[in-house]
Amino acid sequence: MADRHGPDRSGETILTNAVLVLPDALLRGTVLLRDGRIADVQPNTSASDGAVDVAGDYLLPGIVDLHSDNLERQAQPRSTARWPSRSALVAHDAQCAAAGITTVLDALCVGNNPGFDEGRLRTFREGVADLDAMADTGLLKAEHFLHLRCEIAAADMLALFEPVAKHPLVRLVSLMDHCPGFGQYADLDRYRALRRHEGVADAAIERHIADARAERARTLGANRRAVLARMAGRGVALASHDDRTAAEVAENAADGIRISEFPVTMPAAEAARAHGMQIVVGAPNMVRGGSHSGNVAAADLLRAGAVDAFASDYVPASLVEAAFLSVDAISLPQAVALVTHRPARLAGFADRGRIAAGMRADLVRVRVHENLPLVRAVWRGGERVA
Repeated sequence: MADRHGPDRSGETILTNAVLVLPDALLRGTVLLRDGRIADVQPNTSASDGAVDVAGDYLLPGIVDLHSDNLERQAQPRSTARWPSRSALVAHDAQCAAAGITTVLDALCVGNNPGFDEGRLRTFREGVADLDAMADTGLLKAEHFLHLRCEIAAADMLALFEPVAKHPLVRLVSLMDHCPGFGQYADLDRYRALRRHEGVADAAIERHIADARAERARTLGANRRAVLARMAGRGVALASHDDRTAAEVAENAADGIRISEFPVTMPAAEAARAHGMQIVVGAPNMVRGGSHSGNVAAADLLRAGAVDAFASDYVPASLVEAAFLSVDAISLPQAVALVTHRPARLAGFADRGRIAAGMRADLVRVRVHENLPLVRAVWRGGERVA
């Protein structure tokens, strides 16, 4: 007989009395898991003694996160407190699993603008090394891959990028420009206020702005061309980041970039849609009811039909919440697809993201309590991991 947590000795798990969130419908039924895959989906309740009664909760496919900064927050939980990197990875992994994320692309910054957090580069180096050491051990709850966030306006980017460009865990490469006066930080007054809030003196802020803009002028074009050249023909997804104008989007589309990640204005998102690009939006923006940095609201993008996937950005738990909040604009199966099937396809995964026979047995049990979706259990590859 199966215990309440997972497979019995035959290698099978039966999850029954569930509301299954299928690609096109909701179905009250049963899922049979066998050998790490979904073996069968049935529209009935199982009477097997070994079945796990889900008690009418939702069963979603395992969540796929294209962009998680959460490792950085575990590695540097306080501005003056650096955490041991391997412990940080394990804590990050546990938080992802608890949030229903079974596949996560750890978004690590490659390159650093003058005046930004130097600790991010250490997190990048240690993060890659720790994933190399841990990915195949079976000890991590979620399956981890790499999202290389290339800071193309930084002088050190290319030297850092070269050794990892062909890493087998790389599933997404994004081209970022966080130089003050551009992209997310186009409003220099807002940028200055942000840095003052971080405790940076005015003179240091102005020096950082000047240094970063000078470095950008020297490096951006060559760095951009180098990244695009190295990724050409690799089959790895390419994304732009913080698109602000239609002209930026047009340049990205012309260069073969097919994903617009976190567009900061509605015109940029509309241009991305017109060029046939896929649009990834921050789930925290949806949960908070707006952008923390004053950019276009995710809910407005959703209503405009300009969201193809949500990413957790800096809060793993935001993904399941964003999906359930989206039902004001779209159906629940469509909303769940924004955190499962759609991001899986963007990252090139064909074996996950849907509840269907033959797919990986990655599943999330969710109960809604007073409008808040709560993750109650998670299975990855048929094994209970949370």
